[in-house]
Amino acid sequence: MTRKMMTIPIRILIFLLAFNAVKIAAQDYIPDSRHDYLITLETDHGNIILLLFDEAPMHKENFVALAMAGVYDGVTFHRVIENFMIQSGDPATSNVSRQYDPEIIPDHVPAEINPAFRHRRGTVGAARYGGERNPLKNSSPSQFYIVQHDRAAPHLDGEYTVFGQVMSGLEVIDIIAAVPTGERDRPLEDIRINRARVDRVTRSDVMKFYNYTYD
Repeated sequence: MTRKMMTIPIRILIFLLAFNAVKIAAQDYIPDSRHDYLITLETDHGNIILLLFDEAPMHKENFVALAMAGVYDGVTFHRVIENFMIQSGDPATSNVSRQYDPEIIPDHVPAEINPAFRHRRGTVGAARYGGERNPLKNSSPSQFYIVQHDRAAPHLDGEYTVFGQVMSGLEVIDIIAAVPTGERDRPLEDIRINRARVDRVTRSDVMKFYNYTYD
């Protein structure tokens, strides 16, 4: 399975996608063979843009729905390990008032582990409980991590659901990964996703502007 991605300057991307991007607010997630969703995590250190894989449909639909509802707005990167990954998505860490129905967050998301997807720089994966507590390897309903380096997490291959990749903002991940941390790898100063924005774009634009190949 081959996927190619090339980042381009964010200012250029915004200009190029301006005619085709549609901001998503509260409507339901709609699978569409001609369109896709880009999620922009607006962090304290810059934007990280994610594309989620069709091959993990439950994770994709859940993540888009949570982002549209505002679940990720104000949450922190609560676990950061340099040269490994950054983790976020815990609603309990948010500093904004909740505007969504908490029932939108499921108990878990069933595992969608695909051996073709490996943990590389920019990989987006679902956090989960390990060991005998979670023999089916079900994913956290909201928490996710982003891998910082290509060889940082081969031990996670086949064990955790990979459901997306970073399209732009790898330099932001490096900045966040390098911040000082304390107990349980928590940053000493809060670093937040101030807003998670969802844009519906044409797949042709994703392929053109990111040099990305859909299977």
